[in-house]
Amino acid sequence: MGRIALITVGAGAALLLAVSAVFAGCALQGSEDVSVAQTISEGSGEVQVATETATFGAGCFWGVEDQFRRTHGVIDTEVGYAGGRTENPTYEQVCSHTTGHAEVVQVKFDPEQISYEELLTVFFEMHDPTQVNRQGPDVGDQYRSVIFHHTEEQKAAAEQRKIELNASGRYTRPVATKIEPAPTFWPAEDYHQEYFAKRGGGACHF
Repeated sequence: MGRIALITVGAGAALLLAVSAVFAGCALQGSEDVSVAQTISEGSGEVQVATETATFGAGCFWGVEDQFRRTHGVIDTEVGYAGGRTENPTYEQVCSHTTGHAEVVQVKFDPEQISYEELLTVFFEMHDPTQVNRQGPDVGDQYRSVIFHHTEEQKAAAEQRKIELNASGRYTRPVATKIEPAPTFWPAEDYHQEYFAKRGGGACHF
């Protein structure tokens, strides 16, 4: 196993929250190990959890991260940029529409508590996947709907869900979500991380 990620949560902290149904620095290579070990302090002991990685873009990453952080089984999140050609981009560069990057959230989850298929449900419920290069009032290619898959199993699950949604009659337009191999993930600036949790909300389509 490659990279090991360690996080510590204080005793009594709420690790897992219910998801609302209403609804990048150093680079991390998308092709690296999808599974990592995370150590979580809970009560008087520590528990090591084998986590997997998923990466999604669904518009403004502040709101996307907030939705995933409220999801049962999600252990950690990080917002960043992916899918473009500029190395180590800044937020200002991404907003200039010249980098090709999307705003994304990298999700570490416990597959014993939530499946990738269930994360796909959260992803599709939180935004309009038929919109192209926008979500609500946020317009630009950085806001595109995209799933960056880390394994062939994730790819197959995402493609199957897209087929099912298009056949369901739920939308009047086809699902525009792109499904692509996970590229280099560039973490966003610190002030973007857990933005809603630190500021109690903000200007976003959520």
